[in-house]
Amino acid sequence: MSTIYDVLRRPIVTEKSNRQKKRFNQYVFEVSEDATRTLVKDAIETLFDVQVVKVNIINTPAKRSRRARSRRLLVRRPGYKKAIVTLAEGQTLEFLEGV
Repeated sequence: MSTIYDVLRRPIVTEKSNRQKKRFNQYVFEVSEDATRTLVKDAIETLFDVQVVKVNIINTPAKRSRRARSRRLLVRRPGYKKAIVTLAEGQTLEFLEGV
């Protein structure tokens, strides 16, 4: 990993992440495969100028399904790593507000 700009890939915006943002002040990001909690914390604090309280990392598995004729397993979507970042009370990320 060369810089902190390589740690964060994209924000994940779903119904669940919007609920977490409103209730618990948590934001969800897809991160690189070799990212750690401290790298994610440093990247968020440096890029967005906020205080991070906690970082949870989750490895999501690939989504699999079966083919109709041969019943073989087929991988549809690859797995990825995501980080749930909890910010300090009263702090927000402006670019995700109103989404």
